[in-house]
Amino acid sequence: MRGGRKARQQASQAAATAPASFGTASLKNPFPQMNLFSDDYISAMHEKALDILETMGIKMLLPEARQYLKSAGARVDDAAEMVFIGRELVEAALTTAPRSITLAGGSAHRDVTLELGRLVFQPGAGAPYVTDRIRGRRPGTVQDFRELIQITQYFDALHMLPPLVEMQDLAPAFRHYANMDAMLTLSDKVPHIFSRGTPQVEESFEMLRIFRGMSEDTFLKTPCCYTIINTNSPRQLDIPMAQGLIDFAKNGQVSVVTPFTLMGAMAPITVAGAITLSHAEALAGITLTQMVQAGAPVCYGTFTSNVDMKSGAPAFGTPEHFQASIAAGQLARKTGLPWRAATGSAANLNDAQAANETQMGLWGCLLAGSTMIIHSAGWLEGGLTVGYEKLITDMEVVNMIACLCTERQETQDDIGISALEEVGPGGHFFGCAHTMERYKDAFYEQLVGDLSNYGTWKEAGGRSVDERATDIWQAIIKQDKRPEIDLSKAQALSEYIDRQTQAGGALPVS
Repeated sequence: MRGGRKARQQASQAAATAPASFGTASLKNPFPQMNLFSDDYISAMHEKALDILETMGIKMLLPEARQYLKSAGARVDDAAEMVFIGRELVEAALTTAPRSITLAGGSAHRDVTLELGRLVFQPGAGAPYVTDRIRGRRPGTVQDFRELIQITQYFDALHMLPPLVEMQDLAPAFRHYANMDAMLTLSDKVPHIFSRGTPQVEESFEMLRIFRGMSEDTFLKTPCCYTIINTNSPRQLDIPMAQGLIDFAKNGQVSVVTPFTLMGAMAPITVAGAITLSHAEALAGITLTQMVQAGAPVCYGTFTSNVDMKSGAPAFGTPEHFQASIAAGQLARKTGLPWRAATGSAANLNDAQAANETQMGLWGCLLAGSTMIIHSAGWLEGGLTVGYEKLITDMEVVNMIACLCTERQETQDDIGISALEEVGPGGHFFGCAHTMERYKDAFYEQLVGDLSNYGTWKEAGGRSVDERATDIWQAIIKQDKRPEIDLSKAQALSEYIDRQTQAGGALPVS
C-alpha cells in the first residue's frame, strides 16, 4: 500500500513508497443501501418532480436547448425562456440513457465503469484557493493544479481527475490549455473538461484526440472524458451548462447532471423538498441530453445539504446532508442510472471538524449506493479551498474504504486451525507459521496515522498528523512518478497549445 510507515521514513529522502494496489478500476460498493423514505413516498416524490417539470417548468437560457426540447414535444415559452417537459419525454429519456458507461483512461487499467453498484472516488474540486502548511492559503495557480494532479495520480483509490483548483495566475481564455496539458501528461486517469462554452470544449476535445491518437469517429464512439453540469437552483439552467449538455451529448462524452440544492437557500428547507427539486432538475438535464442524442452517456447527480440558518453559510457532513444523500440514492435507483454524490467540509482548517464532516458525508454517499463520490479528499471551507494536508489525511479513510471493497478469496486455512494446533493455551501467535506466512499484508497499513505508543512517538519527534501529511505530499511531488507518454503525441499537443495560445485562446461563455 502506498503510504504508512514506509512513506514517512522515505519522505525525508523525498521518495514515496511503491503501492500495493487496491485495484485501479472502479470498485464495487459492499455496503447495504439504506432507505430514508418508504417506497411509496419516493414514488410520490418522483411524481411531484414530474409535476414540477410539466406544470411549473424549468427556465433554460439557451435558445438551442429550448429548441431541442420543443422539437421533441415539450411546451416552450421562448419569451419567458421556460420549458415545460411532459412525463413522456422524461420516460423516453430514461429508457435510452445507458445504465452502464465505460470511460476509457489513458491506459487500459485506468478504464472506469459507471453503473449502480460500482464505486468511484474523486478528490475535492473547483476551489479558487489552495492551502498547505509550507506556503499557506493562496489563490490557486498552474503549479498548484499540476501538483494536485500528481497527488491524485499517485493514489490508486482516486479513479478520475476533477478540476481540483482554478488556475488564477492564467487568464480564463487559456486555462483549458493548462488543464488538459496537466491532466494528459501527468496522469493516465479519466480527465474532466469544463463546460464553459463550445469553443473551449471543442478545443479540449481536440487536445484529447491529439494526445490519445484518436480519430474523430473513434472519439465519438468512445467515452473518455466527462463534465459536471450544475443547474442554477431553483429551476434554471444557464447558457454554458445547457451548451455543455449539448456538446457532450453530440460527442458521446459523459455529462454528470448535478443540481446544487442547499436546503433553506436555493431549495425548500426540508430534505424531501430539496431532493424533489434536485430530482426534477436532474431529470430535465438528462432529458435534454437524450433529445440531443439518444443513448448519450449521462449520470444522475445530486449535491444537497443544508445551510447554517444563523449565517446562511453552507454546511456539510450534517445529519441533513447524510439524509439527503440517502434519499437521492433511492431516487437514483428508480432511474437506474449511475449517479454522483458528494461529501465535503465547511471547516477552515484540517482539524477534527474537517475530518468529522468529510467522513459523515462520505458514509452518507456510501450507504446511499453512490457510483461516483466527489470531494472525497481535500475539500475545505465549503469548497473554497483544497488543502494538501487535508487531501492526504482524507486519503487514509478513502484507502480504508477501498480496502473494504477489495474482494477476498477465503480459504479453509484462513480459519486458522493450524495456528491453534501450533500455539497452546496461554501462548501467542506472533511467531507461528500461520502468522509468518501472512503478516506482511495481513492488515491495512496506515498512510498517515501513527500507531506507535506515546514514548516511541515522542522520541521520534512527537509530530502531528498534519506534519506527517506534509512529508507525504512533498515526497509524492518530488518523486514525480508520472505515466509513460508518447513523446511525439506530447509534442503535437504542445504545438497545438502554442498555436491556439498565439491565436488568442478561447474565451469562456457566460
